[in-house]
Amino acid sequence: MDPTPRIAVLLSGRGSNMEAIARAIQAKRLNARIVAVISNRAEAAGLEIARELGLPAHAMPVRGRAREEYDAALASFLREAGAEWVCLAGYMRLVSRPLLEAFPRRIVNIHPSLLPAFPGLEAQRQALEYGVRYSGCTVHLVDATLDGGPIVAQAVVPVLDADDEAELSRRILEQEHRLYPEALTMLLSGDYELQGRRIKGKKPKPDMAVKPS
Repeated sequence: MDPTPRIAVLLSGRGSNMEAIARAIQAKRLNARIVAVISNRAEAAGLEIARELGLPAHAMPVRGRAREEYDAALASFLREAGAEWVCLAGYMRLVSRPLLEAFPRRIVNIHPSLLPAFPGLEAQRQALEYGVRYSGCTVHLVDATLDGGPIVAQAVVPVLDADDEAELSRRILEQEHRLYPEALTMLLSGDYELQGRRIKGKKPKPDMAVKPS
């Protein structure tokens, strides 16, 4: 049996982080295989990008189903696809018990802030309104809380005086595309230990680094 780690990617929109993961796999910077790309929105642009990359892409609209009912169906689909890990990439739904129990400590998300600051929607706008001088992005394991699981890796992005929401989002997204595959490399290799909320890599994990503007 092929030992390559098998991942599924969940998205709701443009799918740029899904594409970054796929490109890292193509470039052999990430040892993984994407077995499914799934969106809760049939019109999501990320589905078409996935198909252009030759990846199996599926729409699973909610159609009024309760959250746990939907997540149970999603978990069943992912298991049948052979997924071992689930990567959220702009997936605009809270994950509930059936999915968490199907993939314990194997659901990963990336969020456009330095968690625990600014969880939830419009994190970049929250950062600007709060007046912070640094923001960034966080890769974390997913639990039942909103953007609250153990942190895997972070990258810092300075907030510049001239920044508006679009410009800050653009520069944070550049770091997301770099950080997510790097963090997945450590997680999929199993080369880490989870001690409470702390993830300790047996080798150095992606560092929090201030990037020039």
